[in-house]
Amino acid sequence: MGGKMKALVKDKRGFGAVLAEVDIPSIADDEVLIKVKATSICGTDVHIYKWDKWASSRVNPPYVFGHEFSGEVVQVGQNVAGVQIGDSVSAETHIVCGRCMQCLLGNAHICQKTKIIGVDRMGCFAEYVAVPAQNIWKNPNHLSHDVACLQEPLGNAVHTVLNDSIAGKSVLVIGCGPIGLMAVAVAKASGASLVIAMDVNEYRLSLAKDLGTHIVLNPLEQDPLEVINKLTSGNGIDVVCEMSGQPTAMNQGFKMVANGGRVSILSLPTAPVSIDVTNDIVFKGVTVQGITGRKMFSTWYTVSNLLAGNQLNMNELITHRLPLEDYEKGFELMMEGKCGKVVFILE
Repeated sequence: MGGKMKALVKDKRGFGAVLAEVDIPSIADDEVLIKVKATSICGTDVHIYKWDKWASSRVNPPYVFGHEFSGEVVQVGQNVAGVQIGDSVSAETHIVCGRCMQCLLGNAHICQKTKIIGVDRMGCFAEYVAVPAQNIWKNPNHLSHDVACLQEPLGNAVHTVLNDSIAGKSVLVIGCGPIGLMAVAVAKASGASLVIAMDVNEYRLSLAKDLGTHIVLNPLEQDPLEVINKLTSGNGIDVVCEMSGQPTAMNQGFKMVANGGRVSILSLPTAPVSIDVTNDIVFKGVTVQGITGRKMFSTWYTVSNLLAGNQLNMNELITHRLPLEDYEKGFELMMEGKCGKVVFILE
């Protein structure tokens, strides 16, 4: 295709990013080129923008970052089948090898050789992005691009909450960042009998209420162990979804989970977490699950159906729609926790 495009570039090993003009990516024979219509900020993008310990050990500037998006196919490689110019699409951002033992056994979401769009290769904070055709997820034409770009992170929430049945069970979501808020909505839509949202950010606890949580819990104002003990008549929570990455909160989650319960961890703690394995896991018979990405492509199928059935209203979660030029404002909102989902509109 050739030419130049506007893009948000992680230009150096340090805080921040710059808006720059870069080459429109060329595509390989098995790839498609997508004109990005909407792209949203993920917590991973904030790590990269802030340049924390994880980012400094993983990414190699300069490059275009960002990985949550929706758009329109404008070019297809000569070996591509099943994807056409004009298709409205999103994409699974984990690019897998297809040949390791995990991939061969149907567990490609934990591929040993995973490469991530916007982390290990050029991302979508740009007017165009190149993606392997096998990663494309076609969107219905009626799905707006701002909601469609949320399917990737929504898949994380669906994978975390629904990794086992939650119908009729109590669910505690620890950490009400955007994916935690999505988890609240998914739990409510999927038949949980009691949904509790825990965070220290009152703004996001208010959003959790809007998304249907039954109870909000601020551990700075109440002892969460006492509250949960009272709410569950001493039995504990059936399912704990850990989204905060905060060591104290994670430790409390293991103490609040019921005997025989489940703890699903999506968060990435930046410091070691001390857990009483003997009393809080082994003797309680707790199932602990590490959650990475989305199951390909069963999670996408579930996400698509939840949206199509109007069981999730993601418009309530999008608190800010900004042009890419206002990226500094978007990242500031994310770092201050004064937002739900921030979406850059490129249409």
